[in-house]
Amino acid sequence: MATPKRVGVPFVAAIAAALVGASLVKAQEQPARPPAAAPATQADRPRPARGPRGPVVISPEVRTDRHVVFRILAPKAEAVRLNAGDIPNEPSQPRTFTKGDNGVWELTLGPIDGGTYRYMFDVDGVQVVDPRSPAVSESNGNAWSVVHVPGHAIEDEAEVPHGAVTAVHYRSTALGRDRRMHVYTPPGYETSQEKYPVFYLLHGAGDSDDSWTSVGRANFILDNLIASGEARPMIVVMPAGHTGPFGAGAPRGADGRPNFAASAFEDDFVKDIVPCVESQYRVLADRPNRAIAGLSMGGAQTLNLALAHPTDFAWVGVFSSGLLFRNPDQWEKALGAQLDDAKAREGLKLLWFRTGSRDFLLNQTRQTVDLLKKHGFNPVFDESEGGHTWINWRDYLQAFAPQLFR
Repeated sequence: MATPKRVGVPFVAAIAAALVGASLVKAQEQPARPPAAAPATQADRPRPARGPRGPVVISPEVRTDRHVVFRILAPKAEAVRLNAGDIPNEPSQPRTFTKGDNGVWELTLGPIDGGTYRYMFDVDGVQVVDPRSPAVSESNGNAWSVVHVPGHAIEDEAEVPHGAVTAVHYRSTALGRDRRMHVYTPPGYETSQEKYPVFYLLHGAGDSDDSWTSVGRANFILDNLIASGEARPMIVVMPAGHTGPFGAGAPRGADGRPNFAASAFEDDFVKDIVPCVESQYRVLADRPNRAIAGLSMGGAQTLNLALAHPTDFAWVGVFSSGLLFRNPDQWEKALGAQLDDAKAREGLKLLWFRTGSRDFLLNQTRQTVDLLKKHGFNPVFDESEGGHTWINWRDYLQAFAPQLFR
């Protein structure tokens, strides 16, 4: 039998080289592939055709002569009106806009006294905020647009050191839910180790903890008073006074008061708000360094808190308010012991009332002042001009704050 011959290594290498060469020739004969296209960018993609841009709308436009122009683009609307009852020198009824050929409705008011005013647009019966303005003020159940007209120096944003306003969220054990309050700290608070007196400032019915800064301008008022030396630096706490629905149909609490003014807020205030403030802020937590004031519903809450806890507050302010939601006889009976506590009255440095001559709560203020005098208190009562409006409440804060902690 013949033995097969081995193929040597040089022979195998020659065959392999021939195969590789053939592959290269074939590859060179193939047409080159085009490079892969880069992914299209947003700029490369065709853009849809756009129609003509609408007119530029500025609203509100505050002019140097204190006229204010309100505008809204609503080409399909049938009627547009302005709701802004606090604006002075104008009728309180809604004002009617005029429609331009470009679909922009316009209304000019003025000259308007310097101040801060809430307003809304009524577009075919629908209440809306001004869509061209980011300035808003919260209420308990809705939001308002806000316009500031310079000219009332105490509430203008002046070139002075400014404090800070913080929205503080806390857990209310009294109510079993999360709540919010706003807190003003004076200029220099963050860089000092000093402790400050504390002023609790309550809003009225229908408003919220945002109201005293967004429309009440409390932070700017305090900035200006502190800068001029008229007021001491202080921490101002502005809690949410409502704990339930607000309105004529709101249910009543166990004490007979409407739910929006019942004792639930007072429980929250004593058990949660004050402890939260005193644990998180550098406050002087004794009676001479605690003040409380409120407007309307907040004024009634102020009286309930200050007189039910007669050794807690040395400075008490009641703006456009008095004994509300219960008749004076019930209130006097419920707080009889506290009203007649002569020792507690000794530490009360200021009990201050102010209400406008056209305010619908003027009689309640007078009755409350008379009742307190009957029990040995020495309230200060001033009757101002005007009615139940933020125009007065900002002025009342300007008058009250400089008297505190002296």
